[in-house]
Amino acid sequence: MVRKWLVMVWLVVFFGGSAVSCTNREDAWLRIQETKVLRVGLDPTYPPFEQLENDRLVGLDVDLAQAIATDLGLTAEFVYFGYDGLYDALATEQVDVLISALVVAPERGRDFAFSEPYFNAGQILIVPQAEKDIEDMRDLNGRILAVELGAQGHVEAITWQRQLPEMDVQPYNTADEALTAVATGKADAALVDAVSGRLFIRHEPSLRRLPTPVTVEPYAIVTRIEDRLLLENINQSLETLQQTGKLDTIITHWLDN
Repeated sequence: MVRKWLVMVWLVVFFGGSAVSCTNREDAWLRIQETKVLRVGLDPTYPPFEQLENDRLVGLDVDLAQAIATDLGLTAEFVYFGYDGLYDALATEQVDVLISALVVAPERGRDFAFSEPYFNAGQILIVPQAEKDIEDMRDLNGRILAVELGAQGHVEAITWQRQLPEMDVQPYNTADEALTAVATGKADAALVDAVSGRLFIRHEPSLRRLPTPVTVEPYAIVTRIEDRLLLENINQSLETLQQTGKLDTIITHWLDN
């Protein structure tokens, strides 16, 4: 009985002490201020956000990370991981932040925190330049809407069909095929993700995107939940980049030019 009681005491002391040490872990921002280095984790296989070109890392997220680092008086240091290993790398403190076209994931909120969104990758409507009567989804009744088969735009279109019974939804194998249908007059509009849509129309001047997104799929920067000071500084820097127009310049360069 005495031995069992001693073991219980040891467990309480050990795990209780561990819990205290975890909750009191120094915010990463304090170390970053000393080293002047922001370690950024990403998966370099998702152009145009991050990719390797002749062993050189380039992309929207790369420029964003460097702009944030510069704004904070730091140097960005990039560390590569496969997509499935990103969150584990952050949890084990191999990096300070993740900037890798990651959608805000509320289910990860117990261990990770997300910055204010820096890009909306949700579904957008693409129409011909000359089209003046389509301003949003409600104008598509009696029209042909091209979508990518099985993609989120397809799901969204089927949902809208309940309100627009005369809208003809035409699925294509890829987003590019759906957009080509609009360019060749086979469809009146296409509902595709913002990345695919913007990349396509920069080489297809006969098309334009409508300004209001149909759905929201926000990309954000990820930190560990306990690194509150770091997250606060990241958000302040994002706000600065938005106010100065630097963020829009980066996005436009990689998606529209």
